[in-house]
Amino acid sequence: MDAPAAALAAIALSALLSYVAYKTNCLTRGGAAASFLVGAFTGAVGSVSAFVLLTIFTLSGFVATRIGFSKKKKAGLQEGKNGERTWKNVAGVGIPPCIIVAMNALFPMDPLLFDVMFVSTMTVAGADTIASEIGVRDPKAYLITTFKRIPPGTNGGVSVTGTAVSTAASLGISAIGWLVMTRTLDPLLLIPFVAGVVGNLLDSLFGVLLEDRGYISKYFNNGATAILGAVFGASIYIAS
Repeated sequence: MDAPAAALAAIALSALLSYVAYKTNCLTRGGAAASFLVGAFTGAVGSVSAFVLLTIFTLSGFVATRIGFSKKKKAGLQEGKNGERTWKNVAGVGIPPCIIVAMNALFPMDPLLFDVMFVSTMTVAGADTIASEIGVRDPKAYLITTFKRIPPGTNGGVSVTGTAVSTAASLGISAIGWLVMTRTLDPLLLIPFVAGVVGNLLDSLFGVLLEDRGYISKYFNNGATAILGAVFGASIYIAS
């Protein structure tokens, strides 16, 4: 498939998936529009591999949202009324990979550097989404700065379940991401794995130090930590 055909296919598939997500209450109307823009941009400006990885991440996030949803809704910890995500949710996790794609289009990188940065940002965002959706089911949550007990779902909270899920998700997403982007499973996939773990810890830290004090929103927090994950991954790659 040549580049124009691949771009058109990505745009069409993005439209279809966004529509399905809207009709199944995974996204609001604005969320679906934002999801389409992120997917179409990644597929048209980036690459087929980047688009495939973005799609896998999106679908895994929807699945994580539905796991134990009734319990999360009963506790009032769900997004929206039925777990649906808005354009702000999508922008928080979708803008970072678009930035990496745009940077590579304007200033072509070493292909492996691009892979490291793209997979790193996806790992941070994906692991955070999965950990947040599943980790809130652990009643024993602790503030990351003091380790005092706090209610589940509190900004800056960490738990054994959430940390374990986040670490496992980081490894799984980095491995899948690296396989999709490079068709290999070489040791370099450990770079986005570490970036994912660090990015998720930063998300909790920023949550209590910045988000709770009104300096940033949770959406900005999500985007900033994903970008920092990409920068962290790139730094390790360049230094190695």
